[in-house]
Amino acid sequence: MIRLRVLCPEEDEGVVDGVLEVLTTEPGAVHVVRLRGAAVDPPGDVVEADLARESVDEVLDALRELGCVRRGGVVLETLDTVISDAADRAEEAAPGEGVDAVVWDELLARTGQGARLSVTFVIMLTIACLLAAIGVVTNSPVTVVGAMVLGPEFGPLAALAVSVVRRDGALARTAGLALGAGFAIAVAVTALGAAGAAAIDLIPDDALTNLSGVAFIYQVGPFSFLVAVLAGVAGMVALIAGEGSGVLVGVFISVTTVPAAGFAAVAVVLADWLRAASSLLQLVINVAGIVLAGLVVLLIARAFRQRRGLPESLPQGAGYR
Repeated sequence: MIRLRVLCPEEDEGVVDGVLEVLTTEPGAVHVVRLRGAAVDPPGDVVEADLARESVDEVLDALRELGCVRRGGVVLETLDTVISDAADRAEEAAPGEGVDAVVWDELLARTGQGARLSVTFVIMLTIACLLAAIGVVTNSPVTVVGAMVLGPEFGPLAALAVSVVRRDGALARTAGLALGAGFAIAVAVTALGAAGAAAIDLIPDDALTNLSGVAFIYQVGPFSFLVAVLAGVAGMVALIAGEGSGVLVGVFISVTTVPAAGFAAVAVVLADWLRAASSLLQLVINVAGIVLAGLVVLLIARAFRQRRGLPESLPQGAGYR
């Protein structure tokens, strides 16, 4: 279930009554609590409730109509364990299955946060590319897998898919900047590192010919796009369902975005232009497959919501803040 907390400013006298009416009439809401005068800034009441995941979007729609988002505030928090017969009945009364429900605000918050070009994002992506380059030079699949797990690129890729469905230009620009600038910096730093290693003879002469363990990085085959699509589907479903990091780690290991970028940096330094181009093509194919798969998953989820006769939970383009 999801804990809902609503701040109702005291100057809007009718808002708190409207919030209580929405929650007490919603079959998927339980444990409704009103804390009079608990809010300090702005002063007012706080209303809390536990919601079945399937009911969250409908409740948020109603709260937006009441003006709670503009004049007060709404907070959502995922609850791992709720021991309550009333909560069990609320989940049974809510339509559908909670694990399949898309809470758009939650999804937009997750992808929006992960799409930003931050110092942390650049550092993690750069280290991942450096690890991938080391894995290529040493023909070490284990090191390459470590680079896959460390790479943070799935956040902006998922955000691109969300931005298309929501028609959110701001989120698309932010995700595109994170991917473009992030990979550019990571590849440049990796190329400088590879050039330095080559200058002191740390890179073997057969570094790009003895690739029995890591040749999959640059070899574009019939399954390259399919693997990326399957990984993108799994990743987006995990985000929608609010699954932990375990599923996403499996997604990271499935695709060769970061390894391809690291391989391309090494290949450019060693003037192996054919393999450099092939690895960049692998990168593009993986990126396209992940974004396309995420987009399809979200379109299916939205179509299912509309089929149930439910309105969109956010106005177009309102998701990224």
